[in-house]
Amino acid sequence: MTGKVEGMKQKKTKLKDFLENISVLQWILTFLLLGLACIGLMVYLMFTSLWPLPTLYFIWQLKDWHTPERGGRRTAFVRNWKMWKHVRDYFPMKLVKTAELNPNKNYILGCHPHGVMSMGAFTSFSTEACGFMDLFPGVRSCLCILSGIFKVPLYREYAMATGCYPVSKPSLEHLLSKSGKGNAVVIVIGGAAESLLSLPGVNTVYMKQRKGFVRVALEFGADLVPVYSYGENNIFRQVIFTEDSLGWRLQQLFKKLMGFAPCLFVGECWFWMPYHCPVTTVVGSPIPVPKRPSPTQEEVDHYHGLYMEALAKLFHGHKASCGLSDSHELRII
Repeated sequence: MTGKVEGMKQKKTKLKDFLENISVLQWILTFLLLGLACIGLMVYLMFTSLWPLPTLYFIWQLKDWHTPERGGRRTAFVRNWKMWKHVRDYFPMKLVKTAELNPNKNYILGCHPHGVMSMGAFTSFSTEACGFMDLFPGVRSCLCILSGIFKVPLYREYAMATGCYPVSKPSLEHLLSKSGKGNAVVIVIGGAAESLLSLPGVNTVYMKQRKGFVRVALEFGADLVPVYSYGENNIFRQVIFTEDSLGWRLQQLFKKLMGFAPCLFVGECWFWMPYHCPVTTVVGSPIPVPKRPSPTQEEVDHYHGLYMEALAKLFHGHKASCGLSDSHELRII
């Protein structure tokens, strides 16, 4: 697999290689710094002669506060930027379909693993670089991310334009019951806890206690679909702190306060540039889920168990074709 990637890199022109690097760097800086930059800009403008601009924006943002949870403002123009194809080709990334998704139904896609930045999930489901609409005609991918992002001025507009939504109950309710059919709601199940387990060659998913998405699926009759991004954990090298160390305690405190965990990681070059490792996101077969407005705990546990079995089957069924050896195992905690 490594030899193939090196061969692809050698065939690229210098211009293509440059465009890929700039596109990925833009994405990394957006993920890490754009939120802080937007807040800093608005605060700075408040103390200049341009103070009416942020003032008017804040007034408008308050009026527009619930828009992210009511369908947002996704834009095909942003989702089809040429830049996303350069990001895809940098690794490269690929989206694989294993079964049809009926455009007359709604789905909850559980994506694993989180990795450091969930680049596979974003590229596959929040852009059209990997051809989601071509693979699943009539189905609309809706990537749900940290709700706090939609409170950040300006940054929220960018997130909504890519078709991202808050991973909150009102948002999920709107997507699954008030936005028609053909919605594939994508949730990175492991979240912040799983991001801290991201290591090259390790396939660990955090989901034994993550049952909220199953309850939501039952409440709205949305079929469950397991998704696995092979290679997601290989694109960065993360420093893992031992349990109860100072670094570990600081990460846990930050996660508790902010909802996400700061990862100390390095890339292949320029410190933050990820490694050129193939990322293949495989979409599994739907698990039929009945509609139960008030599901019992037994029903939630039953479908949660079915989901974990389907995820394990998906992982083992495609690991060889995605570059893993037969000895690789999926660890569910």
